[in-house]
Amino acid sequence: MKIGFIGLGMMGRGMAGNLQKAGHDLVVHDIAKQMAAPFIEKGATWADTPKAVAEACDLVFTSLPTPADVENVCNGENGLASGFRKGAAWFDFSTNALSVVRKLNSELAAKGVSFLDAPISGGPAGAASGKLAILVGGDKAVWDKYKPVFDQIADQAQYIGDIGSGTITKLAHNMASSAMKTVLAEVITMGVKAGMEPLTLWKAMRSGVAGRARGFDNVVNFLTGKMDPPSFALRLAQKDVNLALQLGRELDVPMRLCNALGQDMHEAMSRGWGGRDAQAVLALQNERAGIEPIKIPEEEVRKVLQS
Repeated sequence: MKIGFIGLGMMGRGMAGNLQKAGHDLVVHDIAKQMAAPFIEKGATWADTPKAVAEACDLVFTSLPTPADVENVCNGENGLASGFRKGAAWFDFSTNALSVVRKLNSELAAKGVSFLDAPISGGPAGAASGKLAILVGGDKAVWDKYKPVFDQIADQAQYIGDIGSGTITKLAHNMASSAMKTVLAEVITMGVKAGMEPLTLWKAMRSGVAGRARGFDNVVNFLTGKMDPPSFALRLAQKDVNLALQLGRELDVPMRLCNALGQDMHEAMSRGWGGRDAQAVLALQNERAGIEPIKIPEEEVRKVLQS
């Protein structure tokens, strides 16, 4: 199948690579052409604009940083909307704003084009390995048609419901994930300040009922103090948190704890940490607790995770 793919960054390149391995003919575009070089070397076709991608393909995937980027790729100069043929389908893997998702779905439906939100969860490693969740919202008939393609890039691709369902689910997931890490940072610094050695404390916590559910595992960078290079940049994590908080405000849903995290992320960004790992925001807790930064050797943390 000929498939258009726009956005070959940390997440997109893994999925695009798996599509090529599955034998699909890719037409690719990225704001930085050098990102497409590995795919072109393996037979992909370069498109100078999103419009050119849409003109060449009836199935298009995008993986982009922000809602503004998605809107620009669609409706900007030489955007997808100006190139799509009637009957085409566009699945957006980006973590987007609900209002943008619904707007694009409505605009493109009037042109006979299907837009579905399909945010992903699994990080760059999951995108590369195929150990990835994809949460799809939109026309189920379109999803059913292309599900075999999704099964080639993700082990947990699933249809969630109407347009926007994937986005709502992804925002709820990412907000909860970020908030849980904040709570862990607070209780770990409490234990360290009370006299515990951090590795011993964390290892013991993992043996308790909540720890056995492995909800305490995703703070490795906080425990090791390793924030560079990022596995997921703070600026992107802040974008996801802000989108969730925006949705909460629009729906008049109180989110007191989540708003506190939003303020912490704003403080971390103001320190110039946007390009560091998302867990850099947790380092603020070391300062507030008045303890030295926690820096457990990474190999010791990995041993605990494998035990």
